[in-house]
Amino acid sequence: MPVSLTDRDLSQNKNRKLLNAAGLRNTAQRSLVLDIIRRGQGHLDADEVHRQAKRKQPRISLSTVYRTLQKLKSLGLIEELHFDEAHHHYEIKPPTEHHHLLCLGCGKVIEFKYPLARLVKKNAIEAKDFEITGSEVRMTGYCADCHESKK
Repeated sequence: MPVSLTDRDLSQNKNRKLLNAAGLRNTAQRSLVLDIIRRGQGHLDADEVHRQAKRKQPRISLSTVYRTLQKLKSLGLIEELHFDEAHHHYEIKPPTEHHHLLCLGCGKVIEFKYPLARLVKKNAIEAKDFEITGSEVRMTGYCADCHESKK
């Protein structure tokens, strides 16, 4: 009888491969934090990652979450985003360039794809000999719902 892998098993296998490829030992805490960020809807801050992690591992500390986030960030497995001065948010490093629209009314974050780095490289003379390895754009304004409610 063939063994069927659950979503959790597949996720743990993926985490193990990612962590091993990055030269990190696959600990339960690292795998859990990576899994929470991967499965997170939206962009999670450290407190939210910690809250979710405590549901599965009640003894995990906030400092462990912070250390893990910083390690995962330094290895390029996740990105740290700065939507405001008070919080850092985290997401799995996306395979393609993307940017964010931040609603000043409700705080909603909307992702969009736009080949900004390629266009800058092509159109800005200063960027011709510059190796662009990433870009980050955060535009603020009001989402459709908030814009409508302001009328």
